[in-house]
Amino acid sequence: MSKAFTKETDHDDDELPAELKVPVGSKNYMTPQGWQRMKTELYELVNKERPHVTQVVNWAASNGDRSENADYQYGKRRLREIDRRIRFLSKRLENAEVIDPETREVTDQVFFSATVTYCREDGREETISIVGVDETNLPLNHISWTSPVARALIKARQGDVVYLRTPNGVEELEILMVTYQKIES
Repeated sequence: MSKAFTKETDHDDDELPAELKVPVGSKNYMTPQGWQRMKTELYELVNKERPHVTQVVNWAASNGDRSENADYQYGKRRLREIDRRIRFLSKRLENAEVIDPETREVTDQVFFSATVTYCREDGREETISIVGVDETNLPLNHISWTSPVARALIKARQGDVVYLRTPNGVEELEILMVTYQKIES
């Protein structure tokens, strides 16, 4: 059957989870570490993994009947996944605006790339770093600048009390400290 009449079941590039979408009209802010990680992944895919998979597909195709050749079918599927990821990374890096917290002017106001310590209503202190949507890592307390907590904190100053709307109601957060330092991954 002709490829023109088949439909691929893989997800479309535009179908991203909500937490990975950059708000319309906004820039794709990233830290230098996040940008470098994506750049390294793109390099690995383009220069190492894709050529290797292409070689396997060519070898499998030379073996004859492609309809029952698992190496060929898997390889073609993997090539589509790699190409999709390459397109995604290329778009993200092309639209990225890298902001280095270490070179940012000193301020007590919360902006992208800030590391913020705040106190919750129950007295617990938490420290988070505000990073790009592609850099979110909850075990390291790296939250996206589009997250509800970051949105509540952005533009507030050290000593301010901000209000965070949660499923359990509105919670007060008191900002204890704002720093701009290298964000470790």
